[in-house]
Amino acid sequence: MLTQDVVCGMQVESGSHQLVHLGMPYSFCSRQCQERFLANPHLYVGMPGQKAPKQEGLSAIKRRRLRLAQPLSPEQERALGDALLTMMGIRSISIEGDSIVIVYDLLQATAEQIEERLAEIGVRLGEGWTERLRRAFVHYEEECEAGNLEVHEGKHVHRHPG
Repeated sequence: MLTQDVVCGMQVESGSHQLVHLGMPYSFCSRQCQERFLANPHLYVGMPGQKAPKQEGLSAIKRRRLRLAQPLSPEQERALGDALLTMMGIRSISIEGDSIVIVYDLLQATAEQIEERLAEIGVRLGEGWTERLRRAFVHYEEECEAGNLEVHEGKHVHRHPG
């Protein structure tokens, strides 16, 4: 019997990556969708009397720019781009020189899932790319934190993430 994955909308066999939430069974196309649901189920199934953001057709588009210590070769760029685009929720990948820009829907993919995929890709690329990609990911986090400490209009502003 087919049912709909509440995270990505794909039709899946009942029982595929299944879990029960508040007494209701849900099936998912992949571990990624199942993990995304478990992290915030109410984003997908709402609350009694309230539709979930996903049910209303909303998305949360994020853009993450990573800087590499050295550029990828054209073959490595293709391999990285192809592997990331197989992830649910990845909207686009742009790789130019030492810069990777990933645009994704936060309702379908998390930064942690992208980081995990980058580690897997790094292993396949070899030549120390697992560590280089991890460092690029960490640099992004540090740039965001540093940006939150910027001085604006003559005052020092501290912003806490989250």
